Amino acid sequence: MKTLQLLTFFICFCTILSCSSDSDTNDDDAPQTEAIYFPPINSDTWETKTIEELDWNTTELQPLLDFLEEKNTKSFMILHKGKIVVEEYMNGHDANSTWYWASAGKTLTTAISGIAEQEGFIDINNKVSDYVGTGWTSAPAEKEDLITCQHLLSMTSGLDDEAGDDISPENLQYVADAGTRWAYHNVFVKMQDVVEQATNETWDNYFTNKLKDPIGMNGSWTTLGNINVYWSNTRSMARFGLLTYANGSWEDTQILNENFVAEATNTSQDINLAYGYLWWLNGKSTYHLPQSQVEFPGELIPDAPDDTFAALGLNDQKIYVVPSKELVVIRMGQAADSENFALSSFDNDLWIKINALIN
Repeated sequence: MKTLQLLTFFICFCTILSCSSDSDTNDDDAPQTEAIYFPPINSDTWETKTIEELDWNTTELQPLLDFLEEKNTKSFMILHKGKIVVEEYMNGHDANSTWYWASAGKTLTTAISGIAEQEGFIDINNKVSDYVGTGWTSAPAEKEDLITCQHLLSMTSGLDDEAGDDISPENLQYVADAGTRWAYHNVFVKMQDVVEQATNETWDNYFTNKLKDPIGMNGSWTTLGNINVYWSNTRSMARFGLLTYANGSWEDTQILNENFVAEATNTSQDINLAYGYLWWLNGKSTYHLPQSQVEFPGELIPDAPDDTFAALGLNDQKIYVVPSKELVVIRMGQAADSENFALSSFDNDLWIKINALIN
């Protein structure tokens, strides 16, 4: 009997030991997820990754670069999980040159609004007039009272969008109740006034302290008429794209609340499905364009991945973020073809070329 008990114990012990050994082996052999890389704040150092490492189509790189140069591009970058895969300068531009973001910089206002909210200075669901006072539009008082910060960020203020860049009160006329009409409008700039009033800091100081310096951007704001336009080098634009790809974090620091990033990069209202908080969204069934009330069927950029979201600016300034492909793509330059406000046919043409490279 004792012999049988000892034999049973020995078999069980060996089984446990074998399972433990197999478990250790599996842990060691399991593929390790590559962490997102963040370039140092006060350094030009930026780690790279080769096309060969990613098993991309090396023969498609030169056709992509030729296409970009032909289309008046000044700089182009592709990051994969934060590391530079492609970085090219052309048409008289170099790594130290600065260029305007145009409306791609609207997303900087989104980010700063989110930071001000997480710090308790504002609530984007509050009325704009709570921060800047009444009479900031020419709308009837009861209609102005309907406009929240969220409406500014989602382009649904209901104010007349045909007055151009001038956002003085006399040019901000009532057209529809806030939240019932989507129109691409520079009135979003009033969010910068909201932040200034709520924080008791200048827009430039708050931006520099809360976003620019913490992620190592360079550049500055230039006032053109009634709006601020951001200028920087290409890597600074890439840093901001990387911050957004990383859900608002920079290494171990959460610069921008992850939930706010998710809210900003998803449909913000039920009129233009392809628009978040000043971010354009791919993969939706319909979309609207600037200076139009027409609803177009189909995706914003049919040949881009469905989960692409983008900062799009005048004359084809681009930040594309593609979580499924772990990519951030930057394009700066003059208009690829004809002058445009945001989206253009160049977006889809460019993605056909990028797909040939990465697929």
